[in-house]
Amino acid sequence: MAVYVDDAVIAWRDQRWAHLMADTLEELHAFATRLGLPRRAFQDKTSGAHYDVTTDMRLQAIALGAVAISRHRDRAQVRAVIAVAKAQGRGLAP
Repeated sequence: MAVYVDDAVIAWRDQRWAHLMADTLEELHAFATRLGLPRRAFQDKTSGAHYDVTTDMRLQAIALGAVAISRHRDRAQVRAVIAVAKAQGRGLAP
């Protein structure tokens, strides 16, 4: 089981943002709690179950053991992680 943070740094509200995803929702929520993210920050949409994190939080997540994945280098792995996140968002995965 793992928690992942991508490098999709999206500009919004004067910050850069990435996505925190995991193999299971339980693991995702537990890790988000460790980062200090409130449950209301959870995104459960068609884009997949995730938390948005700032670039500073991304670095903190990596320091806490999240696996950094790159949409540029790790395309197959990113697609697999996103597929799991999407299934979780639709209630099809744990």
